Amino acid sequence: MASPTSMLKRLVLGRPFRSDRLQHTLLSKRIALPVFASDALSSVAYAPDEILLTLSIAGASAFLFSPWVALAVVVVMLTVVASYRQNVHAYPSGGGDYEVATVNLGRRAGLGVASALLVDYVLTVAVSVSSGVANLGSVVPFVSEHRVGVAVTAVVVLTAMNLRGLRESGTAFAIPTYGFMIVIIGMILTGLFRVFVLGDHIQAPSAGLEIRAEHSVTGFALVFLLLRTFSSGCAALTGVEAISNGVPAFRPPKSRNAATTLLLLGLVAITMLVGIVWLALLTGLQFVENPSTQIISGPAGYVQKTVTTQLGEAVFGNGSVLLYVVAGMTALILFLAANTAFNGFPVLGSILAQDRYLPRQLHTRGDRLAFSNGIIMLALFASLLIIAFQAEVTRLIQLYIVGVFVSFTLSQGGMIRHWNRLLRTERDPQARRQMTRSRAINAFGMAMTGTVLVIVLVTKFLLGAWIAIVAMAVIYLLMLSIRRHYDRVASELTPDEGRPVLPARNHAIVLVSKVHQPTLRAVAYAQATRPDTLTAVTVNVDEKDTRALQAEWERRSVPVPLTVVDSPYREITRPILDFVASVRRESPRDVVTVFIPEYVVGKWWENLLHNQSALRLKGRLLFEPGVMVTSVPWQLASTANKNLDRLDATLSRGPARGPRGASLGGLLAPSPPPRVQTAAPPAPGAVGRTASETDPDPSARPR
Repeated sequence: MASPTSMLKRLVLGRPFRSDRLQHTLLSKRIALPVFASDALSSVAYAPDEILLTLSIAGASAFLFSPWVALAVVVVMLTVVASYRQNVHAYPSGGGDYEVATVNLGRRAGLGVASALLVDYVLTVAVSVSSGVANLGSVVPFVSEHRVGVAVTAVVVLTAMNLRGLRESGTAFAIPTYGFMIVIIGMILTGLFRVFVLGDHIQAPSAGLEIRAEHSVTGFALVFLLLRTFSSGCAALTGVEAISNGVPAFRPPKSRNAATTLLLLGLVAITMLVGIVWLALLTGLQFVENPSTQIISGPAGYVQKTVTTQLGEAVFGNGSVLLYVVAGMTALILFLAANTAFNGFPVLGSILAQDRYLPRQLHTRGDRLAFSNGIIMLALFASLLIIAFQAEVTRLIQLYIVGVFVSFTLSQGGMIRHWNRLLRTERDPQARRQMTRSRAINAFGMAMTGTVLVIVLVTKFLLGAWIAIVAMAVIYLLMLSIRRHYDRVASELTPDEGRPVLPARNHAIVLVSKVHQPTLRAVAYAQATRPDTLTAVTVNVDEKDTRALQAEWERRSVPVPLTVVDSPYREITRPILDFVASVRRESPRDVVTVFIPEYVVGKWWENLLHNQSALRLKGRLLFEPGVMVTSVPWQLASTANKNLDRLDATLSRGPARGPRGASLGGLLAPSPPPRVQTAAPPAPGAVGRTASETDPDPSARPR
């Protein structure tokens, strides 16, 4: 019978996949598009909002600049798409920007890209989910009132879906992603048809509002405002890089399918972005940064709705079914946009872990062949951001974009060096022409993305971009520290040349608390190892118990000397350590093997009823050089019904959480009687007594 926890896990995640099924989890282009492109596609739901609300600082007349700002964003997007098509062909392994920068610009540049992407992925989840809550809250007041809780719940649901495996999550996201594309493009086409063919005069709900400028913007201030608007609109480019990181998830031919999907992503995103901004201008839509102060006159109780919701109301009519479809699909795609990060972050984390820059647990696949640890880590960080910023998109968006344009710029610089290196050895004229064309595309891409990065830093630094920069710096330094640790450990573990030096002698110590089955088995096993000396040791914390132990030891004629170590303060660990250290001091070239008898319980709650002194002592003895620790288990009857298959599965995924020895009950052994010599431990060959089996009755022993 499976445990309730195991049943819940199977219900949420499904049955585990065999490793040989990894090929079956690869994605076709029609599934890969919604999986990797939902972030970039969904950006049309908030990029136009950011463009308009930033322009509103200068008043309603500034909205006339929105098409030009959108056109500038389109130019950058086309450039980035064309550049990344070169990337996926040159580096199909899935390292994406990280691999490109590392191979061509060096390790530190690669780590800079990796830290930027990790921050950007976390922000993608936080911004997308928060924006989805904002859109849903415009039609459902309850969601608006509890936006933080709803946002965190959405992250949890997305986490569960991705833990089920990439292909299943892609299938689940395909319908809403394609539905969003159809609804938005259908709304744009319907609106344009009504305006230019039917001649209808359609107006957005905010068209008649009178708004005032927050500042008088002219000259340099106007230029700065337009640059800030452009940098906000560049949020539409987030998510483009995800495909280059996810090439291994495509079906063969991987590079060609990834490049095709990238092109489709760019064309669809550009169509929707330009269409929304154009339709907003035609309907007189107004969207301001601070409605409470900028809106001078308007209907009583007016609440500012998102751009897509206002356009849906203008095109389809207030209260129409299609209006709710637009609002619902927009909110849904924004929730699902976070899926791009859920697919990119774990893959990048796995690559970094393989390169020893992140914990190796991130390189391990879970039951469903997904990088479960990376998925969970992303969900935790994104939830913390949502809670810290109260799911407010305007505050979160200021942290956005920096990371992705850092990776864009460094990646394009790396690609230029990549083509230069190949051109030095390539002699085929046709291949050289192709490489030269690709280099020109990447060079133009680096110039464009570098310019955007400077604009973003200048216009958004004090608004919150500095937080993202600090986070990238912290992650960068953390990854360097992790790599230094792994390198240091590898250096220490490298075997020396020549034959290993064998120890002169082996001194065995058996720890004893009571004379029962675990103790006798430990003594027998220690004898079977044929050590040079064998000593049993017990700790005197209670004279009566120790005297009884000694009498029982002699009555059974145990063929091993028993040594009692005194403990006036009733401590167990320190006296044992001192005894072991004394043996090491007398024979520093020898090794000491400590045998710890333990009984194993089958129920988790049984561990709570027994002391854990064995576990503590084992952990402490591991730090003693020249000391080997051997556990000698005795399985109790309760282990007979233990679900060992589930335990095996648990142990194969990570640290052991199965049955433990109830602890060194023996370490809380009775004290020896006064007649026993306790001032100092005996020499390695002398009589020794060890009390280290688990105590069946821990309540009888002082802590």
